[in-house]
Amino acid sequence: MVNMTFAIPKDLHSKMKLRSDVRWSEVARRAIAERIEDLEVMDKICSKSKLTKKDVNEISEKINRSVAKRFNENIRNRH
Repeated sequence: MVNMTFAIPKDLHSKMKLRSDVRWSEVARRAIAERIEDLEVMDKICSKSKLTKKDVNEISEKINRSVAKRFNENIRNRH
């Protein structure tokens, strides 16, 4: 197995130290493995896609506008 070193904020490290019962290296290992799996699935989906970069940007903009609209509506409905 390969060792890896990375930096975390001090406040996060302090909170981690309070939970000595948790094997943080295992938590990190699992999170990395899950992220890799997600990326591999995304790569498979993208490799079969006929979308161009322009198409993706247009879809992304539509999603962003829709999410912003819903967010703003929710904010207005709370007041």
